[in-house]
Amino acid sequence: VFPRDLKPENILLNEDMHIQITDFGTAKVLSADSRQARANSFVGTAQYVSPELLTEKSACKSSDLWALGCIIYQLVAGLPPFRAGNEYLIFQKIIKLEYDFPEKFFPKAKDLVEKLLVLDATNRLGCEEMGGYGPLRAHPFFESIVWENLHLQTPPKLTAYLPAMSEDDEDCYGNYDNLLSQFGCMQVSSSASSHSLSAAETSTPQTSGGNIEQYIHDLDNNSFELDLQFSEDEKRLLLAKQAGGNPWHQFVENNLILKMGPVDKRKGLFARRRQLLLTEGPHLYYVDPVNKVLKGEIPWSLELRPEAKNFKTFFVHTPNRTYYLMDPSGNAHKWCKKIHEVWRHRYHQNATK
Repeated sequence: VFPRDLKPENILLNEDMHIQITDFGTAKVLSADSRQARANSFVGTAQYVSPELLTEKSACKSSDLWALGCIIYQLVAGLPPFRAGNEYLIFQKIIKLEYDFPEKFFPKAKDLVEKLLVLDATNRLGCEEMGGYGPLRAHPFFESIVWENLHLQTPPKLTAYLPAMSEDDEDCYGNYDNLLSQFGCMQVSSSASSHSLSAAETSTPQTSGGNIEQYIHDLDNNSFELDLQFSEDEKRLLLAKQAGGNPWHQFVENNLILKMGPVDKRKGLFARRRQLLLTEGPHLYYVDPVNKVLKGEIPWSLELRPEAKNFKTFFVHTPNRTYYLMDPSGNAHKWCKKIHEVWRHRYHQNATK
C-alpha cells in the first residue's frame, strides 16, 4: 500500500505516542511483486505533491518518499519546503525544485531531505532502484533509532524546543514538568501576594474622575502594560479610553488590554511578527500587525504556564501546544510576570471563592 497523500495532518500519535497513518482514501494497493507501479489519478495535497504527478500525471511508490522529505523538512523548519501564494505557484516551484534551507537547519536532516527531494523518482533514497528501504534506514539522520521492534519501544518524552536562528541565539528547551510543580506552590502561597488583583476588589472604588493614567505604563507606540489595582469605575474609564484611541481594540472583543507589544512568533526556524494582546477574561490574542488581521488566540486554562528562557525568548505552554515567542525589546520576563499575575488572579480567585 502506498498512501499517496502523506502529510503532517494525516500522521497521528496514539496514547503510547506511536505514529499512526490515517486517511487511506487515496491509497493504492499493490501486489508484492509490483515494482514502482504507477497510478494515474491526480491525488495529494499541494505542498507535498511529487513532481512526477505534475509532469507525468502519475504517482508511484517513490512519490511517498518525496512526501517524506517534505515532512522531515517541515518538522525541522516549521513550514513545508514549497510555499507560495496559490497552488499553481507551489506546483511551479516543485517542478523546478525551488526551495532553500533556513539557517540552523540540522546538517543530517538537510542531507536526508536533499536525498529525498529528487526530481527523478528512481534516484530517491529508499526507492527500489536505490536499494530499497535499507539505505534509507541506515542514513545518519536515523542513527539513534533501533529499528528492530520499534513499534514496541517507549518513545522519548517530548519537550518544548526552540532552535537558535543565528550565531547570537542559543537553543532553548522548555521544562513543563518543573513549571507544573512550581505553579502548584505559587497557587498555595499567592494569597499573601500584594500583587494580586484582589486588592482592587477589596479597596474602595474611586470616583469616575480618578487618575487612570497612573495605571498605564507606555513602553513605546505599540507597547504598554497596566497596573492591575484599578477599581470597577476606573476599569470603565480605561476601557473607554482604549475604545476611543487604541487601534488594537477592534481585535479584543471589548476586553480591557492589560499588556501589549510586538513579538516574533516562532514556528520552527521561521518567525513572524505579531502584536500580542493580553486582556482581561483572560485572553491572549495575536494579530498580524501589517495586514491588521487577528491570527489566533492562545487558549487559557488552569494548565497554562509562561516560561522565560532568556531576555528575549519565552514559551507559553498549554496542554496541547507550546507557543514559542521572542520579545525584540528583550523583556521576555515582563511578559511572563504579567501572564502569571493574570493567571494567578483568574484561577486562585476562583479557587478561594
